[in-house]
Amino acid sequence: MAEIRCDQKIVSGLYVVATPIGNLADISSRARHVLSNVDMIACEDTRLTAKLLTAYLIKKPLLPYHEHNGAHQRPKLLAAIAEGKSVALVSDAGTPLISDPGFKLVAEAQDAGHFVTSIPGPCAAITALSLAGLPTDRFLFMGFPPVKSQARQTWFTGEEHTPASLVFYESAKRLPDCLKDAYASLGPRPAAVCRELTKKFEEVRRGTLEELSAHYAEAGSPKGEVVVVIGAGEKHKSSGTTEFETEKLLKVSLEHMSVKSAAAFVAELTGERKKDIYNKALELTGARDG
Repeated sequence: MAEIRCDQKIVSGLYVVATPIGNLADISSRARHVLSNVDMIACEDTRLTAKLLTAYLIKKPLLPYHEHNGAHQRPKLLAAIAEGKSVALVSDAGTPLISDPGFKLVAEAQDAGHFVTSIPGPCAAITALSLAGLPTDRFLFMGFPPVKSQARQTWFTGEEHTPASLVFYESAKRLPDCLKDAYASLGPRPAAVCRELTKKFEEVRRGTLEELSAHYAEAGSPKGEVVVVIGAGEKHKSSGTTEFETEKLLKVSLEHMSVKSAAAFVAELTGERKKDIYNKALELTGARDG
């Protein structure tokens, strides 16, 4: 039977603590114990973390730690640990380091030989995956997409052949434009928009990227925090070759091989279906499948 223990002794070191993504009842007993007993808490926004601590009657010194002041604050936190203090690292919501600052602090604390551990818990990306109704055996978490449309389309196109469900965060305000760019780049793939997870108005809207893009273009931006999950494409090229590169390979192969042999060779190189490559070879040679 798994060990049940939430009253571990708090020793000097860094504690990476997951906090609720919406519903405060989702905090674990172990997380409460650690936050109640460490010497200080490093957090993104002291105001948000103060609200969480107040809800559980916890009073601890808060030190702001985010992407803009990390280089300045890390030496202070590492020095405190070296002096025998215990430090908890939290994000505004969910699991720290998942599209949040903190990995440099963890790395430097480990490199210095300090005790580092994680108190696992809520994560918006994983929660969305469990509700999206899309394959979860392989997925890629992508963080936040670029703000500009052209950069966003390039960002999506870069994962066109990734054989995995794509998971990313997006602001509700930019969601309609983001879905439009996703559809333009990836086509009508199945997808899900997961909003306000664990909160009162939690919503999961499923459909193709075309359908979801049309819905939010008409309905406008929703409210709340958003996670988008997009299913993998139906066909993938294992080598990541583009259509242009595949055709170029095929043309060169046809100069030295028969249609059948060239199709088999290129299909093995690219991971494409042999039948699709064979049909393309027939087009290029003007031959007829007879």
